[in-house]
Amino acid sequence: MSLPLADHAAPTQCSGAGCRAPAAWAVHWRNPRIHGVERVKVWLACDAHRSALADYLGARGFPVVVTAVGVTVAAVP
Repeated sequence: MSLPLADHAAPTQCSGAGCRAPAAWAVHWRNPRIHGVERVKVWLACDAHRSALADYLGARGFPVVVTAVGVTVAAVP
């Protein structure tokens, strides 16, 4: 038995710790030590957490690409 799919897109919520604000940004990233360029992970961010989340990942040497929510990134160089 399969469950019916929702007729609407899932709401987007910021990935910042404890934040419940709607996300406007997608922070695409990967861990280059274990994943190739085609493996893209995504954290969502509100305006207030966009820089903090991207900077957190960048400080650890992870490549990061920030786009508007809904934009797909095929690879993170």
